[in-house]
Amino acid sequence: MNTQYVWLIWSSAFLCPWLVLFLLLPAHRKAMWRTSLVTALFGLTEPIFVPAYWNPPSLFNLAQTTGFDIESLIFCFGIGGVGAVLYNGLTGQALIAVGDHERRHSHHRWHRLAVIAPVLVSPPLYLLPWNPIYPGIVAMTFGAGAAIACRRDLTIKTLIGGAVFLGYYALFMAALILSVPGYIEQVWNLPALSGVLVFGIPLEELLFGAAFGMYWSAVYEHLTWTRTVRLAAPVGVPAGETG
Repeated sequence: MNTQYVWLIWSSAFLCPWLVLFLLLPAHRKAMWRTSLVTALFGLTEPIFVPAYWNPPSLFNLAQTTGFDIESLIFCFGIGGVGAVLYNGLTGQALIAVGDHERRHSHHRWHRLAVIAPVLVSPPLYLLPWNPIYPGIVAMTFGAGAAIACRRDLTIKTLIGGAVFLGYYALFMAALILSVPGYIEQVWNLPALSGVLVFGIPLEELLFGAAFGMYWSAVYEHLTWTRTVRLAAPVGVPAGETG
C-alpha cells in the first residue's frame, strides 16, 4: 500500500473535531486558538523524533530529507486546541477570572516556574541515553504535577483531562491501525521503544496522549489566571478570558 499521504491525512483528521468544538463552544474559541497556535510550534521539533522515534513518509518527503514536515505542524495545531477545551466542553463548564486576592496566595509564588516547568526539565532529559519520546512524556507529566502543586484547584481537571484526552487520542490511533494495517510496524521505530503494544498501539503513544492531556487541559487556565466553574447558564464569552 502507498503510505505517502497517510501522515498527511491522519494529521489533518485532527482538524475535524477541532472545528466541531470551535463551532459548538464559542465561549472557548479564544482558548482554542491561543493554545493551538502555541502547540503548532512544537511541530518544529520533529527532527528530534525522525528517525529515532519514527520515520513517516511525508508530503514532498520533507521528513526524510530535512527532518521537518508540514504534517507535524497540522497535528500539533489540531491536538492543542482540543486538549485545552475538551474537558470543559464535555462537562459544560466555563472559565472565570481568578481574583487578585487569590493570585497573592502563597502557593502562587511558583506560578511562572510551574507554567514553564516542561521547558526547564526537557534539555537535561534529552541528554539521557533513551529514545526522545520519553523526555517529552516525562516533561509534560512533570509540568502537570507542577501545575497541581501551584494550583490545587486544577487537580481534578488535570487528571480527568488526561484520561479524556488519552481516550480521544487512542481512538485516532485505533483508526490508523484499522485503516492502514501494518503502518505502525512500518513507520514507528519499535525496536528502540518498549516494544509493548496495547491493541496494536505503541505504549509510548498512549503515554504521550495521557501526558499531553494532563498538561494542556489546565495550562491555559494557569497562563491566563482563570479557573473552571459550572455556571447556572451558558455564556458567550467567559469572564476569565484575559489578555
